Amino acid sequence: MRVAAADEITVYGHALGLVAFGGFLVYLFVWRRLQSADFASRRRFVAALALTSAWSAAEIASALWPTRALEPLADLLDLLRYGAWLVFLLALFGRPETLPRPVQLLRVVALAALGAAAAMLLLDLWQGPLRLMVRPQIAAHLALPLCGLLLVEQVFRGLGEDSRWNAKPVCLGLGVLFAFDVYLYSEALLFARFDADASSIRGAAQALAVPFLLAAARRGERWIARLQVSRSAAFYSATLILVGAYLLLMSALGYYVRFFGGTWGRALQFGLLAVALALLGVLVFSGAVRSRLRVFVGKHFFSYRYDYREEWLRFTALLSSKRSPQEMGEMIVRGLAKMVECEGGGLWTRAGRDGAFAQVVAWNQPAVTHAEPPDSALCNFLRGKGWVIDLDEYRIAPRRYGSLALPTWLLANNTGWVVVPLLAGDELFGFVLLSRPLAKIKLNWEVLDLMKTAGRQAAGYLAQMQATEALLDARKFEAFNRMSAFVVHDLKNIVAQLSLMLKNAERLHDNREFQQDMLLTVESSLEKMRRLMLQLREGSTPAGGVHGVELNVVVRRLQKLAQAQGRELDVDVTERLATRGHGDRLERVLGHLVQNALDATPRSGRVWVRVGRFGGQVQVDVGDTGKGMSEAFVRDKLFRPFNTTKHQGMGIGTYESHQYIRELGGSIAVQSAEGEGTLMTVLLPLFETQFDSDLMGLTSR
Repeated sequence: MRVAAADEITVYGHALGLVAFGGFLVYLFVWRRLQSADFASRRRFVAALALTSAWSAAEIASALWPTRALEPLADLLDLLRYGAWLVFLLALFGRPETLPRPVQLLRVVALAALGAAAAMLLLDLWQGPLRLMVRPQIAAHLALPLCGLLLVEQVFRGLGEDSRWNAKPVCLGLGVLFAFDVYLYSEALLFARFDADASSIRGAAQALAVPFLLAAARRGERWIARLQVSRSAAFYSATLILVGAYLLLMSALGYYVRFFGGTWGRALQFGLLAVALALLGVLVFSGAVRSRLRVFVGKHFFSYRYDYREEWLRFTALLSSKRSPQEMGEMIVRGLAKMVECEGGGLWTRAGRDGAFAQVVAWNQPAVTHAEPPDSALCNFLRGKGWVIDLDEYRIAPRRYGSLALPTWLLANNTGWVVVPLLAGDELFGFVLLSRPLAKIKLNWEVLDLMKTAGRQAAGYLAQMQATEALLDARKFEAFNRMSAFVVHDLKNIVAQLSLMLKNAERLHDNREFQQDMLLTVESSLEKMRRLMLQLREGSTPAGGVHGVELNVVVRRLQKLAQAQGRELDVDVTERLATRGHGDRLERVLGHLVQNALDATPRSGRVWVRVGRFGGQVQVDVGDTGKGMSEAFVRDKLFRPFNTTKHQGMGIGTYESHQYIRELGGSIAVQSAEGEGTLMTVLLPLFETQFDSDLMGLTSR
């Protein structure tokens, strides 16, 4: 059987529709996306999908086997599917007696159109082929998609804000389904015949609704339940105006063709298509046209100009996307400007020692060098009132702003439009000057409240960023001061060592061994001071990596230093043990513990160091029979900086020792009693070594 080209397109188009609607119906049952809906809503929706699928199947059969019986069947299923969709939409408003009056009128018109189309269908069974419709029949069919479009609009407007997110795909899908038929039947009404090309792709056009319905179904199991209109729906005429304008235009074209003759109808149709594409290009690429269109739509078709949830989420996401103060300032200006269709603005925040407000961001407007003092009339007004200042209104009626006297530089700025304060609590963090918008916007209470709220939110982010920066600076200074304290403490030990050497030089300056030891001490002290300066300047750890440090060598060196002070240090090292760390720093830490023990113990007392194994660790005991410490001091103050029992000192050494031992993975414990002495027990990781000979030194196993 040979099928004509137009019929072949019809078959493919309706086959796509059959697969789309039938597959979507299967998806709903397999994935149980209708379980949460009530039985009545589920039944109506399934009936609409099933009848649409059956209509596509009947159209396919009619195109493949054109008979007198199949064509009326396809048109009957078309009417039934329209009835099912309209019943589904009407049921979303509740019971028939609770329908708003405009919706009740739509219900009557839809029922009348269905009845008229059904009666004409029965009449055509005897009079001739149904596809050769006359204008009354076409008008009845046109009323059905028109009622469907109006109901879709009323459903969307009648939903709460929390339900619109789920309803958008459904309304878009059904809108596509009805809008194409409005075009098809209105053109047929104009020319008293159907466009064969448009009729052949009708099935494919109807299938475009399925992706939107699928998107809604994937958003949750309760997607149909959330379509229920929860409040009385006010009638809006946006769809009626648009469709009416379209029909009037089509009627004008028909009038021209009828009275002036010619075959210009098709040419005019393509001409209108070209004009529509040109207008679309203007809309896409012209920011001013888009702004004016948004203002017009928001003013005439919505009860509120803004969707506050979307504005708040968008503004919050914009402010959260940047980290540096400069980027944050620009995002604040951009966010406020976008709310009122502006394309430029500037931000003033505190800068300089006097706290004056200077411009830190200039976006699409000339930079302003003038700084506003913090106690000026403008700043006091913004801080006290928190108002958004309309510069045009101020120029016309300054008395509305009380005794406010705007600065000359602001009044002379012809591109400036409004001043938005950035207030966090009672503190003024800055203000934003926005340039004039692309479309004329009336600054009513809604716009002013939105800008004030957004300004407070922006001020909160700005204050948080400034506080974070101040905290980071404070932490840097704290780290520098702590490091400086460590360096001062180590320098104090070096100075004490050099002072002792100079004191002994008066009586031992002729001793060659002392001279050699003095040179070594000066060289060692100089190297230590160089490392300390490097650590202070760069904040780095001592040069050289962590390696094995032989503790008996460190302890013997500490014993020599004690002897140089004229003190005795008992050393008990049972075997050669090593731990990991920096040799100089570990010697400094243990040396501090030994020096504290010597300072706390009289010359008649005893100070000792014992090194041995403790399980898999090295244990270093530093004990003395000195004056000891109280239990409260050990518990609350010993390992905290700037706490000491000495008459002189900063209390840094013990804190540094404790911190470094913990860095190495060790621990330090204290046993002390006043008047009895102290025992410091240091546990360090054991660095397993192998001593081949005295010359080979340490070799890691």
